[in-house]
Formats: sequence, C-alpha cells, structure tokens
Amino acid sequence: MNNRSTSRLRRAAAIVAGLAAASVALSGCLYAMIPEQSSRPSTTSAPDTEGVAEDLLPFYSQELTWTECGVGFDCTDVTAPLDWEDPGKGEITLSVVRHRAEGTPVGSLLTNPGGPGASGVDLILNNLDYAVGSDLIENFDVIGFDPRGVGASTAVTCYDAPQMDEYLYGIPAAARGTAEWEAELLDSHKAFAEACDANSGGILPYITTVNAARDMDLIRAVLGDKQLNYLGYSYGTFLGATYAKLYPEKAGRLVLDGAIDPAVPGLEVGATQALGFESALRAYMQDCLDSGECPFNGTVDEAMTDLGALLASVDSTPLKSGDGRMLGADSLMTAIIAALYSQDSWGYLTQALDEALQGDPTSALFLADFYNGRENGTYTDNSAEAFRAYNCMDYPVEDDPAAEAATNAKIAQGAPTIAPYWTGPDSCSVWPYPPTGTRGEIKAEGAGPIVVIGTTNDPATPYEWSESLANQLEEGVLITRVGEGHTGYNKGNACVDDAVEAFLLDDVVPEDDLRCE
Repeated sequence: MNNRSTSRLRRAAAIVAGLAAASVALSGCLYAMIPEQSSRPSTTSAPDTEGVAEDLLPFYSQELTWTECGVGFDCTDVTAPLDWEDPGKGEITLSVVRHRAEGTPVGSLLTNPGGPGASGVDLILNNLDYAVGSDLIENFDVIGFDPRGVGASTAVTCYDAPQMDEYLYGIPAAARGTAEWEAELLDSHKAFAEACDANSGGILPYITTVNAARDMDLIRAVLGDKQLNYLGYSYGTFLGATYAKLYPEKAGRLVLDGAIDPAVPGLEVGATQALGFESALRAYMQDCLDSGECPFNGTVDEAMTDLGALLASVDSTPLKSGDGRMLGADSLMTAIIAALYSQDSWGYLTQALDEALQGDPTSALFLADFYNGRENGTYTDNSAEAFRAYNCMDYPVEDDPAAEAATNAKIAQGAPTIAPYWTGPDSCSVWPYPPTGTRGEIKAEGAGPIVVIGTTNDPATPYEWSESLANQLEEGVLITRVGEGHTGYNKGNACVDDAVEAFLLDDVVPEDDLRCE
C-alpha cells in the first residue's frame, strides 16, 4: 500500500494555515469588540473593469448591494465564476463583510485568516481588533471574505455533526501502525471524500488557491479599488503570494504574516511542521516546569518522555467523556497542537494534561473541539471540510516510497514525542479529483515590495518558510518577530506593528531583515 503521509502531516499542522484564532480565544484575549457606529454612510464605488476580458465583464462590472449586518459593518454577496477558465460553466457566491473606516478612508484592506478553510467574514465581524490594529480600523475599510468553498460562500459540505464526530474523534479498531489500521483509516477517508463529492454540488474540482486568488481580484475590482491592499495570515500568505504572481500589476501593499513556503512539497511541509511543533512543545514544557504547577517533573527530556507515556496510554485505553465521546491519542495530540499556537494558551494545555493524567478528558476535548470548530455538539463552520478540499487540490501527489521513508525517519528523530501520532494513510489519495496545484517558488515579478513576517519559534509556519518566501519574492522584505506562537502582527510587539502599519498606511517600506525582539 502506498502510505503517503502528507494528509496527516497537513491536517495535524494545518491549521498551519489557520490563524490560530482558537488558541487566542482560549487565552481570553479574543473578544467580539464592536466599534461605535461610523457616521459615514454605506457607499459603493464604481467597479474597476479596466483591461477585463469580455467573457468576465459580467462578473467584474457587477454593482454591490450592501446590507448593514452590525454596528459599523455591511455585508454583501459577490457572484464569481465557478470555473475561471470557462466562465460560462456556472456561478458561485462569495460572502463579503466590510467594516467601514472609522475616520476618513484611504481605501480597502482585504484580509484572510488562513486555514485553508477559516472564515474571513467571521473573523472581521466577531474579532475585528484581533485581525487588525486600531490605526488600520481607523483608516481602512477592512474587508473580510469567505473564500470559495468556505462558510457563508458557496461551501464544501460533507458530513452532519454525528458523522463528523466519528470521522474526527472516532477510535480505530485496529492497532496503530498495522496494515489493518491503515486500511481502516483509508476507508474512513474514502467515505468522507465520497460524501463531500455527493453533497457539495459539483464544486470540488474548483476549490483551489489559484481560483480563490482570482476571486480576490474580482472582489478588489467590484469594490472599486485599482490595486489590492492585503493582510494575510498563515495559509493567507500563500493565497496572497499567489495573487501577486497572477496579478503583479494589481498588487498594492501586501503583508504576508506567518508564511508558507510555496516551493516546499507536501512531505517536507509535514516534516518541518512536526519539528516545529516539537520545538514549541519543548518550550512549553520548560515553562510548565518552571511554573511550579506542572503535572510533570524533572528535566524537559524527562517530562517529554512522561508526556509520551501519557499519549501511549490514551492510545491504548481512550478516556471516556461525559458526552460519550472517547479521547484517543489523536484527539489529545490535536488538543496539544491547538494550544501551541499561542503562548497565552499554555495554561490551558497544562490544565488539559493534568486532567488527562487523572483520567478526565474534559479540557483536552475542549481544546480539540475549538481546533475542529465544534461547539455544544454542532460544528460552527466547515473548516475541516474546506481544509481537506483545498489541500487535496493544491498539493501534487507524491508517490515516492524512499522519500516518504526518509521523511518519516526525520520526524521520528527530530520530533520523537509527536512522531507516533503524526503520520498515517493519505486522505488525498482517495479524493475524487486529481490535484491541479503545483509547488514552486513565487517571485511575483513587477509586484513591488511585499512584506513577509516570520516568528522565530512559530510551530505551524516555521520561521525558515518566511525567510524563504521573502527571498523568493522579487521585492520581498522580511520582518522577524523573536518569540513564540503563530504569526507576528497585532500580537503586542510594537516594533512589528509599527512597521506593518507604516507600510500599509503610508507606503513606508520597512528595512529588510528588521528584527523585532
């Protein structure tokens, strides 16, 4: 059996591309702060149709109808072609929200929280001042959108809540690592993929980052902007870099925070992230031991060994929760990963591990639920479904057993605690459509300066990826945030924030290799 491990690597890491809103919310730092009502009325500029092909004019020339959807917020829908290569094949809807500038607007700022699969509409509507700082709120019309396949846009739909529970939390009957275990998981992935195909109205072949980037240009144009100003987090950096590659002349001021390296193949993505999360886990463990309230003792190495024993114990004997679900090692690993996105969430991880050691899975399941978008027995979004759809179309198939074996050996050596729960049969090997994406450097010739932010111990998008992307881009400019956690802007580092806001507001390009301690 071809056991390509990229799916598990990408799923475990990925909300790689998530903004890690979950971990921030857990810290108590993320609130739905609704600004005061702006006195400026809802306005719509004339669409920018310059140079648009005739068959795309019906889409680019559409005029938006905005509806107030909160104090200071307007919502609308944008109609986009299902297939950008054949615009007559059908249409999809893109859900868009705008928070009107509280002062005199200098233009629009499009945002993306990552995923792939995270809702940009929800981020702006519910967590505006986590997404962007106050100076940007004052001066920009801040735009959030749900990419195709996501949330309130024409969405990927696969399972109902009980089916998702079984898919995400179910305990395999066979022992981990056996041929029977692999076959069982592959059957589960195949059933999920078939449900996605059956329930998504034919959109799966078109759920790609290239198409989503083309959708962004459409949104730019119907907003009446000549160029795109953009702030993208995590997977949103890949989306933004892809936009700059496709539309360099339309790329305005782009900030890519927590970068994905577009040249890295799927197997290497998973291995790098495994090592990144192991590094973050060790940093957490040192902090836990220093706190005097840690459920583990001894050195970091000894504590990591004990954590490994806990994972193995839960793997062999899952813990039953009050709602009847079982906490196995995979869900416990999901909980650990969720908390590692932000140092502010480390206290929740300590609580979850302490409880698990005593046989109580409550807090661990809470963390895993937050990661999976589950609340009170229902799923608040379709992020897990859209995530799979994008990755299975974006990442080329890698059928190289020798490379896979080398990757697994690298993970086992560099991430021994995480490794047993990191790999598995590739869910994308049974996806109903072949991938159309490619991996390669993005130079974005002619796009002008693009700011890339990397955090030195970012577990989800390791710092080396931000370095690499900044070097690939023809005019890439790197800002380094020294610290823990995922992404760097609006995280309390004034050096990063000031540089980003001066660039977006005043077109002041930061000095390359700016290092923010």
